[in-house]
Amino acid sequence: MLKTDKLVIRAMEPADIELLYVWENDTKNWGISNTLTPFSKVTLIKFVKAPQDIYSAKQQRLMIELVSGKKTIGCVDLFEFEPRHKRAGLGILIAIEDERGKGYAKLALNKVIDYAKEVLDLNQVYCNILADNKSSIKLFESVGFVKMGTKRNWCFINGAWVDELMFQLFL
Repeated sequence: MLKTDKLVIRAMEPADIELLYVWENDTKNWGISNTLTPFSKVTLIKFVKAPQDIYSAKQQRLMIELVSGKKTIGCVDLFEFEPRHKRAGLGILIAIEDERGKGYAKLALNKVIDYAKEVLDLNQVYCNILADNKSSIKLFESVGFVKMGTKRNWCFINGAWVDELMFQLFL
């Protein structure tokens, strides 16, 4: 278990299915997750019950839970895991809007970055952020990510083209 004084970063549990159902089907999150269709509960049950071994699944979702009150507020995803090349993508969602802006995302990212370096033995993590997502850009830069490039007109969202920025952190 990954833990700070304020957060527990833990594996998904069957009890998380209802939260995931709400979060994955919230259309406000679809632009950042590149989702176009709703997720069924059956799909999410299979996802939660699937083996969580990052080496076989090539991805891992970890839940962010507040130590006080044991309230689950979001998740961190490691994806496109490439053990041979020692890299993975990294994404985060603080889904509970009232809990945003309190430093939890930074705490969670730092803990997962440590996990990626010390346990998974990764050389780097990377992320892609829409150019208009200023809070995510600020967050990832605050933990050491560096902008490596811009994919122009990469995503078509709400009738407009949006650039996607590529960030990288060497561990």
